[in-house]
Amino acid sequence: MGFTSHPSVPWSELHRRMAAAGGAVVPLRPGPTAKAADPAAPDRPAGSAPTAGPAWAELHVHSAFSFLDGASDPEALVAEAARLEVEALALTDHDGLYGVVRFAEAARGTGVATVFGSELTIRQEVGDGVEHLLVLARDPEGYRRLSAVIGAAQLAGGAKGKPVYDFAALADAHGGHWAVLTGCRLGRVPAALAAAGAADPASTSVPDPEYQLRTLAEAFGRDNVHVELIDQWFPGDDLRNDALAALAARLGLTAVASTNAHHASPAQGRLAQGLAALHDRRTLAGAAGWTSAAGTAHLRSGREMAARLARFPGVREATVDLARACAFDFATLDPELPGYPVPPGRTEIGHLRALVAEGGPARFGPANGPARRQLARELDVIEDLDLAGYFLIVHDIVDFCRREDIWCQGRGSAANSAVCFALGITAVDPVHYKLLFERFLSTARDGPPDIDLDIENRRREEVIQYVYRRYGREHAAQVANVITYRPRLALRDAARALGYPQGQVDAFSRQADFRSPPGEDAVIPADVLSLAGQLHGLPRHLGIHSGGMVLTREPIAEICPCRVRHCPRNLWAIELRYPQSCAATLT
Repeated sequence: MGFTSHPSVPWSELHRRMAAAGGAVVPLRPGPTAKAADPAAPDRPAGSAPTAGPAWAELHVHSAFSFLDGASDPEALVAEAARLEVEALALTDHDGLYGVVRFAEAARGTGVATVFGSELTIRQEVGDGVEHLLVLARDPEGYRRLSAVIGAAQLAGGAKGKPVYDFAALADAHGGHWAVLTGCRLGRVPAALAAAGAADPASTSVPDPEYQLRTLAEAFGRDNVHVELIDQWFPGDDLRNDALAALAARLGLTAVASTNAHHASPAQGRLAQGLAALHDRRTLAGAAGWTSAAGTAHLRSGREMAARLARFPGVREATVDLARACAFDFATLDPELPGYPVPPGRTEIGHLRALVAEGGPARFGPANGPARRQLARELDVIEDLDLAGYFLIVHDIVDFCRREDIWCQGRGSAANSAVCFALGITAVDPVHYKLLFERFLSTARDGPPDIDLDIENRRREEVIQYVYRRYGREHAAQVANVITYRPRLALRDAARALGYPQGQVDAFSRQADFRSPPGEDAVIPADVLSLAGQLHGLPRHLGIHSGGMVLTREPIAEICPCRVRHCPRNLWAIELRYPQSCAATLT
């Protein structure tokens, strides 16, 4: 049989013959073939919402918070999932939970259920190889356990992006609150399959995929391990998924499916290639052998996945069932401030009232009736909102600065509070200037107040260290900033990925400043401008906030993983900005 440019067999017939026996044929592009595959499917213009179809959930998704390994931010992923009527979406970024807050906020009210997880990078004991383990939290307790093990691994690694996990410790940590998937090509089971297929048949050290799957099942429990069939329309997907499905059936484990999505839609395929090249410090041409040849690692609808998984009965349904079992509202994880150490026999609000009674006359004057009434009203509001501990913590920091002769001043809307003035946090008399307290705090407003403290730059580190000593490193951490692509950096990285010489890279980037895009008269090639425009605004890496700190009642690693901050004192840094109910800013 030879190949000819004038085949006698129509493409639709050839496609039908090449499809699995009894399987539905999914056309490569819309047209008459699509109607033949599903006569009931209506014609739909690009970008429009699909009609209601089979239920589907995506359990393996990398956002841009996988840092150069995901091409869409959480908001774009949720929007596309809602358009495709995907029932649930799991965010599974590498070794972190960086995007979970934005993911949860974006999904609220869309009808897309949220599942939280991470793809853990386990470094092998021998050599430089790595293994990926995909973990989904079944519930808030599972999230706390996952966050804690990621934080412990980041701290154990001691270097940026080099977490050190212990497989036995992971097996001990799950407590039945995780669902573990075999994962991508770097998962131990798919990797063993690939190695076995490439091994010399005469070799005595051929990897055993079944043994690797049994190891996972024994470590995490048979009910918690799921064999993941990844379908990205690649040539090797069918053979690998057939082998994985057979393994699951032989061991009596549940098989689920995913697209291992790295971007929301096919439109981000080129961007995903560019990010992969930047991640490996290559050009797009140099990385061609390692990057995806087509933009197929994107979200898909239930109708499309039902057709793709038709030869694996029950897998789509099992995928949706697992997503439903793991979905929960992120708001249930809202942390609390640590308890303030009040004197014996006092409550937090009682101690706050005593401090205000002591400081009020000195600040407002002993016979200031309006001030006394305002203080009483504010204290009642603070008690109703259970925020006495928050004011005591800020007062404690200000009092430390005063004792150590460190310049410190509260600012912002806190200046509207008579309580803050009485405690010495702010320096403006709000009663005298008739400032509105409700601009700062009110029972009618949602959320806690925001008290920012300006502290002299050269001694700010002393205050940070005091907070660590006072509340302990298990309950305090500095906030990490997410550094996003700005115009100049986006141009520079786009030109690097496209293979332009360094001199031209510098010339292109000089035509834009930090925040503003290049002007209309800029001499920059169209391909650089196009890729840079897609990079702009995406997360690139983490930095450290100069003074933002997070305090929590529970161990902070159970709320969000921490990592080592690279500085002489090797402090901890939390990896995202958390709700202000547990945050204080020392600027």
